[in-house]
Amino acid sequence: MAKQTKNTLPTPIKPQNGKIPPQAPEIEASVIGALMLEQDAFSDVCDILTPESFYDLRYAKIYRAISVLVTQDRPVDLVTVTEELRKEGVLEEIGGEYFLAQLTSNVLTGAHSDYHAHIVEQKFLARELIRISNDIQTTAYEDSTDVDELINLAEGKIFELSQKNIRKKVEQIDPIIREALKRIGDAANKEGLSGLTSGFKELDKITSGWQPSDLIIIAARPAMGKTAFVLSMAKNIAIDYKLPVALFSLEMSNVQLVNRLISNVCEIEGGKIKSGKLNDSEWRQLGARLKKMEGAPLYLDDTASLSVLELRTKARRLVREHGIKIIIIDYLQLMNASGMSFNSREQEVSIISRSLKGLAKDLDIPIIALSQLNRQVENTKGDGADAKRPQLSNLRESGAIEQDADMVCFIHRPEYYGIYEDSTGNDLRGKAEVIIAKHRNGAVGSIWLRFRGEYAQFLNEQENVVVTRVASGKTHQTSPNEIIGAPIEENDDETPF
Repeated sequence: MAKQTKNTLPTPIKPQNGKIPPQAPEIEASVIGALMLEQDAFSDVCDILTPESFYDLRYAKIYRAISVLVTQDRPVDLVTVTEELRKEGVLEEIGGEYFLAQLTSNVLTGAHSDYHAHIVEQKFLARELIRISNDIQTTAYEDSTDVDELINLAEGKIFELSQKNIRKKVEQIDPIIREALKRIGDAANKEGLSGLTSGFKELDKITSGWQPSDLIIIAARPAMGKTAFVLSMAKNIAIDYKLPVALFSLEMSNVQLVNRLISNVCEIEGGKIKSGKLNDSEWRQLGARLKKMEGAPLYLDDTASLSVLELRTKARRLVREHGIKIIIIDYLQLMNASGMSFNSREQEVSIISRSLKGLAKDLDIPIIALSQLNRQVENTKGDGADAKRPQLSNLRESGAIEQDADMVCFIHRPEYYGIYEDSTGNDLRGKAEVIIAKHRNGAVGSIWLRFRGEYAQFLNEQENVVVTRVASGKTHQTSPNEIIGAPIEENDDETPF
């Protein structure tokens, strides 16, 4: 199938400083002649070229006419192309029948048309870089130009151009089989999980760990604990297992994130961390537990309105310099594809989700992106814990998120909606359900975790907690090795969180 083409062609770049724009007119003529000479030649070049790829507008118009013929399943030869150009009213503009006949007579074979097409495309990309650079230069000279906006515009245009240069690689199956067998063998010889652990045992049983090149979407309504969940997971991976993690937060500052992480690790209420009103034992607890965070390979970036191009650049650098094993983004709907124009926000989100999946494949690491759910989830009917349970259709702004993701997980806390027991009478207070609604390479299902909102903390459901009472009379959950108000020994940093 031919690429969709535009009705307008780009204005040729004018020579500057005596220099002619990159072009290859003889090769452009050779490609067009081969297309009219060899019936199957178009299939070799249609994934490489568009009418805009040609510097000579005559060849661009001929190529567009050939694309129309192929789309309509009509034969491509000198006669049919001539008639199509006549129908479009541009036959005389390109030089008439004689010019077309010359193109075919100068070509002996279409055997090398794909090679020639690559040369034409490279010249086109070089011209596009010149055009984009000229536009940026012109805008930069204007006094009213906002530099930040100009940088975003430049990033967007370069990213859009790089997307045009991405070619799908076709491979014979034998080397792919060998690679698949190698991975199976590596997984068989590897103790534990085939992927990266989340630190949540029941979740890892279903997923076998977060897999390389996977895009994982974790979605929930506000106040369900999305950020707390990924922070708990980042703590498990970076602090407990010492594996490098990159967390991009578009909603919270780095200091806010670290405050929540301190609350999580030190098990001190977030409000006290924010206000600094800690008693003596909590200060000692803070000092002892913070030792676990020192030197942790956790890298934070709080760039607001992060673009997909910025993310790609930063992610590649982080993987190269710090060996990042997983990237977490909080959250997807706050990202943008700057410099590109869209008819709707849904189209932009589609480009973002597709770019995230492409980045995960390129870096061969899992990428986790948080996502919002629409309000329709509040109308979901059901009994007990099934009430207001999210579904794939509740993903906000774009069905493309569901399509691009290898896995979609939801966080559901029935307690938030005033549901304290399930249909069999089990206590749901302080519990969160992680629902795996889509799993491209495995099973779907759900697991339960313990949620401790005062610490922005998720725990394995089986982890023991001791319920004690503080002076205020409020119920407080703490680990077996810690009693609030008791002295904390200097070696408390050896205590598991």
